[in-house]
Formats: sequence, C-alpha cells, structure tokens
Amino acid sequence: MKLGVFDSGIGGEALAQALRKTFPNAEILTANDRANLPYGDKPPERIIALTETAIRPLLAAACDVIVIACNTATAVAIDTLRQNHPAQKFIGIEPMIKTAATLTKTKTIAVCATPATLASARYKRLVRDFAAGLELIEPPCADWPRLIEDDAINRAHIQKTIDSVCERGADVIVLGCTHFHWIKELIEELARDRACVIEPTEAIGRRVKSLLAG
Repeated sequence: MKLGVFDSGIGGEALAQALRKTFPNAEILTANDRANLPYGDKPPERIIALTETAIRPLLAAACDVIVIACNTATAVAIDTLRQNHPAQKFIGIEPMIKTAATLTKTKTIAVCATPATLASARYKRLVRDFAAGLELIEPPCADWPRLIEDDAINRAHIQKTIDSVCERGADVIVLGCTHFHWIKELIEELARDRACVIEPTEAIGRRVKSLLAG
C-alpha cells in the first residue's frame, strides 16, 4: 500500500508520522510547497493552481490514497482535484466542527484556522450543518503557520489567543490547520481545565482504512 500526504508546509509531516504508526507496512510519501507559504492568505485560484502542481509527484507515484493534509487546500481545492483526477482517491482535512458541537457544554467553540479556510464555502457548509445555535469564535491565527515553519513560536502570543477564547466561554478548541498539530501540546497546556483541544489525525487514519476497504 502506498499513501501520499500533501501539505503546504511541515504540518503534513506530523500526519505522516501518525500514519506510519497506523500503517507500519505502508509506503508513506510526502510532498509540500514551502516555497509558496503561506496558503491561507492567497486567493482561491492561486491555491488551486499551487496544490495541483505540488501533488504531481504523488500522482506520478500512483498512490492508493492521497491525503490533502492542509485545511486550506482541502477547503479550496479538493473538489477541483477530484474533478481533474476522478480515478484518484483523495482524503481531505476539515475543521472538526461536527465533533466540537457534540463536545461543547457551553455552546461556544473556538476554531483556529487560516483566513482562506474560514472564508471557504466548505467551512461555511460545516458551520451551517453542524453549528446551528453555537457561538463560533475565530481568533486571528494567520501568522501561526509561518511562526511554526520558522520555529519561532512565541508562547506569550499563543497564550493571549487561547486566554481570549477561553475567557469568552469556549470549552472546545478546534485546530483547523495541520501546522497547529505541532503546537497541540502547548495549546492543551495553555487551555488546561478550561477547554479541550481537538484535531483530526485519528479520524484520518480511520478514513484511510475505510476508503481502502471499500
């Protein structure tokens, strides 16, 4: 079995590591597009073109499944990818709004994501379908991917954001960008006893198994 993982930057490496544990006998190939980071502040047409170009090595390698491990690329480009490559199996990553809605007790959730993800039709559909009656807080996180890429995370900067959403009543924090998986432990520490932190790594593993079984 051969699995491909694409992300705009280093976020996909975290998912690839998890998939290697879940599928120890699989060949896991990765692709990224760090030269064009960040994706989150680019127009949709540009994101689609960049994603299409960046996944060419994974398509050429005939991966059984390609995981678009980038919330921005999933939100903006995955429908086009599926149209352009109908024989290829794709899995996308989306903010876990549905799961957050089942977990929240305060009816307030925070979604940490890029501007492009938050502006996308796919995200708005998730909110419409699963977050009716909830308050959604979408704190500014546009600079986080670059800080993570540069290994320049400012703890105080992240803490200010987490404190802000928790003080507004959020008891679930959704990590809607794969880059943020690298600082999940920090966010969990900052949100301790106030909010749980969720991201879709385990769900992606289950989805791969389901897709291949089908």
